Amino acid sequence: MNPWLLLAVAIGSEVVATSALKASDGFTRFWPALIVVAGYAVSFFCLSLALRSIPIGIVYAVWAGVGIVLIASLGWLLFGQRLDIPALAGMFLIVSGVVVIRVFSKAASL
Repeated sequence: MNPWLLLAVAIGSEVVATSALKASDGFTRFWPALIVVAGYAVSFFCLSLALRSIPIGIVYAVWAGVGIVLIASLGWLLFGQRLDIPALAGMFLIVSGVVVIRVFSKAASL
């Protein structure tokens, strides 16, 4: 399977798990807590498979950067958290950095 697709699945499942972590209310709600455990398990499994082909520094930079932006966006959409101009600028810089890594870095090439 394509390692970049595996990384995307890892990011998606981590974002779902982190969102459910908020909804689990400190692991006091069963279904959200179950989603947390399953989501992180899928995320780390796919992350480990992506690491077979993509260098760890690149994988972690993309995983963390995209995850941060997605979680901040979901926090805004689902949980009413505010995103001010500096937060949005920082998120733009994170996305820009991920694009630079993926498009221009020879270290990210397979």
